[in-house]
Amino acid sequence: MHTLEPFYNWRHLYIASEDERSPFYERNYSEFEFTNQIYNYLIHPQWDHFESDTLYCKILFVNYEEHFCIIEMLGEWNDCLYNDIMFFKRNVIEPLEEEEINKFILIGENVLVFHSSDDAYYEEWFDDIEDGWIAFVNFRDQVIQDFKEARLDYYIAMGDPFSEVTWRRYTPQHLYNKINDWFSKRLPS
Repeated sequence: MHTLEPFYNWRHLYIASEDERSPFYERNYSEFEFTNQIYNYLIHPQWDHFESDTLYCKILFVNYEEHFCIIEMLGEWNDCLYNDIMFFKRNVIEPLEEEEINKFILIGENVLVFHSSDDAYYEEWFDDIEDGWIAFVNFRDQVIQDFKEARLDYYIAMGDPFSEVTWRRYTPQHLYNKINDWFSKRLPS
């Protein structure tokens, strides 16, 4: 797991640790010291810890004018034992919501498993963003199935067409435009 780095090809466009409005502003990273881990597995030091024991993230891009962000996730999403959604909501999502971000693209190809609890934090997140949306992009099929079994697909768009997006080929704006267009087609006018 230590070789899984957050996507870095947009760093010339955005770096969360240099953004005064980011929850990770002024965070320092080491390229050589591996201090974070998921269970017994060390992870790359560029991933951001937000108080979860098993889930990490990286804010890849934020556009404050168009109110969207793109966040890459890594690890085991475990609401049952570790209440990951609470830490994620309170420490990452809410600071972004305070900056009027209401459209969230979460990249989940490195989320290995999901364990559910109740849906309270997902419902709260959904209610907080009013005219916005939450899209899970490229989460594994089993993880999507687990989210759906927990009935979280009411709050989060997942599955087709969000499941197989070649997002690394896009600029952040292109990716947002593509996903926003899907939402426009899904919602009645």
